[in-house]
Amino acid sequence: MNDQYYTADPQSESRPVGCEFTWRGHSMKFTTDAGVFSKGELDAGTRILLDALPETMTGDILDIGCGWGPIGICVKKHWPATRVMMGDVNRRALHLTEENAVKNGVEVTCRESDGLAEFMEARFDAVITNPPIRAGKQTIYKMFADSAQCLKENGALYLVIRKQQGADSCMKYLKTIFAEVGILDRSGGFRVLKAYGKKNAEA
Repeated sequence: MNDQYYTADPQSESRPVGCEFTWRGHSMKFTTDAGVFSKGELDAGTRILLDALPETMTGDILDIGCGWGPIGICVKKHWPATRVMMGDVNRRALHLTEENAVKNGVEVTCRESDGLAEFMEARFDAVITNPPIRAGKQTIYKMFADSAQCLKENGALYLVIRKQQGADSCMKYLKTIFAEVGILDRSGGFRVLKAYGKKNAEA
C-alpha cells in the first residue's frame, strides 16, 4: 500500500485504535487511526522530543505536522496559558486532533495546511515538529525555513530527527538560516534540535 500519512486524504480504511501514555504527570488519552503517522502508539521520536522540551513554555505555539495531536495537546495540557495552533496536510489527522483535544480537556486551533502555508501570517514563540521525513528533504527543509520566518524575535524551532535519517546534514542546513542550533538530547538514535535567532535579521 502506498498510502502515506503526509497526503491530504488517506485511502486506507479507518481503523481507530486507542493510545494512552503519561507525560510530566498527565495521563493522556488519544485515538489514532490508519493513514496517520504512528497508529496505536506514541512513536519514540515524539516521546524524546516531548521529554526534551524546556521546563517553561509561554505564548503562541505551533505544532506543525501534528498527526493525531500528541505534541500540541500535551503542550497545552502542561502549559494551559499557551495558545496552541496545530496544522497537518492530512484531514484524517486533523479530525483526530480535534477529537483528542476534547478528550484531554484542552482547546487548540487546528488548520489544514501543507507545511506552514496557512500559518505564514502568524508569529510564534515556538514551532515544534516531528517532521515527515518520508516526504523528502526538500519538503522538510522548506518547513524549517518557513518556521524561521514565522518565529517571533526570541522564538525557537524544536524538532526531532533520526541520526541515520540525516541529523547532521539537517543541522548544517539549519545553521544557514538560524544564528544558533543546539542539540537538546541525543538518545535512541535520535537528535532533538533547538534552532533560534534569525541568521539574517534584516533579510
